[in-house]
Amino acid sequence: MSKVYRIGIIGCGGIANGKHMPALKNQPNAEMVAFCDIVEERAHEAASKFGAPGAKVYSDYKQLLADTTLDLVHICTPNDSHADITIDALESGKHVMCEKPMAKTAADARRMVEAAKRTGKKLTIGYQNRFRADSQYLKKVCEEGELGDIYYAKAHAIRRRAVPTWGVFLDEEKQGGGPLIDIGTHALDLTLWMMDNYKPKAVLGTAFHKLSKKANAANAWGSWDPEKFTVEDSAFGMITMQNGATIVLESSWAINLLQTGEAKTTLCGTEGGADMWDGLRINGEKHSRLFMNEIQLDAKGVDFYEGNGESPADLEARLWLEAIDKDIDPVVTPEQACVVSEILEAIYESSRTGKAVYFE
Repeated sequence: MSKVYRIGIIGCGGIANGKHMPALKNQPNAEMVAFCDIVEERAHEAASKFGAPGAKVYSDYKQLLADTTLDLVHICTPNDSHADITIDALESGKHVMCEKPMAKTAADARRMVEAAKRTGKKLTIGYQNRFRADSQYLKKVCEEGELGDIYYAKAHAIRRRAVPTWGVFLDEEKQGGGPLIDIGTHALDLTLWMMDNYKPKAVLGTAFHKLSKKANAANAWGSWDPEKFTVEDSAFGMITMQNGATIVLESSWAINLLQTGEAKTTLCGTEGGADMWDGLRINGEKHSRLFMNEIQLDAKGVDFYEGNGESPADLEARLWLEAIDKDIDPVVTPEQACVVSEILEAIYESSRTGKAVYFE
């Protein structure tokens, strides 16, 4: 790629500093030239650390979008602002990488899809777990048909006690939900992508506010305030697809379970199965015997060397810029991410009503 892309960052908090900006800094064809945050000091700090010489700083994202020299923006703001900022950015002529989940509501996600189609600009969502080495390998296994027809799957996003107590994570108005929309969204995205199945038929779900009511609770980041914990502490769903396939989704920030893990999938097909619980394992039957293969994803065999592959964040950033450069679909399409949002919303609705939600 010969073009160097001029990039604006909207939202300079944790996910921007932890993933987006470091990964873009590693791309030779990217330069971050504009930074925006409602706390202007954070934008200045980001510009100082990651910005190109002369990078501009804003506290109003619309002023950033008025810069016609920008090629694309990364949106790293709370969930309730994703849709409006994304649509404004697309309509201002920028390509958009929006952090997950796509939006707070399914209706907003659909508006984002429509805006991308209307403007002809590219839109992707930050589901970085697709870019892990195990995910990339398993995707090839699925594409080559080694598992056959995948008719049953589990999407895992389980923390025993790891409730994020900072920012707006516990604020239902800002976020739209708790662990389901925060980490369950990664597990569901990964599972649908492996199955290549985006046609849900019905959803039955439950969301719980059980451990969130406990004061002085054990927690990785310190005890939470029960009065401020307005989102669920765990949520579960059963999704049936139009072709009869079934997915069980489990998500929690706090639950009395010992088997924990985030952004993992278990797949069961007619020719074999796979899971991510103890590394990546493929199982099946051959010559009338059962087998289980553990996939080696590092550089074992050489002392003191673990390989020099790209990090998932770097691979995500590189392939996103390649999609723009080559005018091809991004790895995560807005249509795929929209289905994830529709299913998550259906789980919440089913929990509220006590009834299954049916898709047209």
